[in-house]
Amino acid sequence: MTAETSQTLDRGLRVLKLLADTDHGLTVTELSNKLGVNRTVVYRLLATLEQHALVRRDLGGRARVGLGVLRLGRQVHPLVREAALPALRSLAEDIGATAHLTLVDGTEALAVAVVEPTWTDYHVAYRTGFRHPLDRGAAGRAILAARQGSGSDPGYALTHGELEAGASGAAAPLVGVTGIEGSVGVVMLADSVPERVGPRVVDAAREVADALR
Repeated sequence: MTAETSQTLDRGLRVLKLLADTDHGLTVTELSNKLGVNRTVVYRLLATLEQHALVRRDLGGRARVGLGVLRLGRQVHPLVREAALPALRSLAEDIGATAHLTLVDGTEALAVAVVEPTWTDYHVAYRTGFRHPLDRGAAGRAILAARQGSGSDPGYALTHGELEAGASGAAAPLVGVTGIEGSVGVVMLADSVPERVGPRVVDAAREVADALR
């Protein structure tokens, strides 16, 4: 800790991170041990976080992340979209195909930013808010591949006709962005994806990841 930081706020944020990393919640004693502070401090932290609906405690006394976190989370997509747009515009113009940023939303892939090329005669209409299963389409498959891999060199995913007849897609996962799971890709009307597109979407995904760090 430095003179410019708040120890109490730091501890509160650490509580939220610890609770976010568990599905079954944590007791006061468990939190006390993980934080290295006494139980009284943990009780005060939890009481404050409960007042803001960021933490809830079940009948057994285990603390869990509260619904108030969702209200904060709703503001994430616009911020992520704004950060990603420059790289998406460059990708769309370079490839001549519709570029998109897709994030995980539960068990689905959700398109949160879409940029269409300005110079093509036709392109795929792919809209912000479009959802699809993670195991269909290049965007979702790239995310699933990153989950299974080491994360150092995730590569890219290619698909054809999985979401729209006659359309092909290429996507690469976002890597090294804490708290965000997603991919950057393009979708085009073609029987196959040109060879240069895969490496190009990997570069775009890196640009977006850098903008979000």
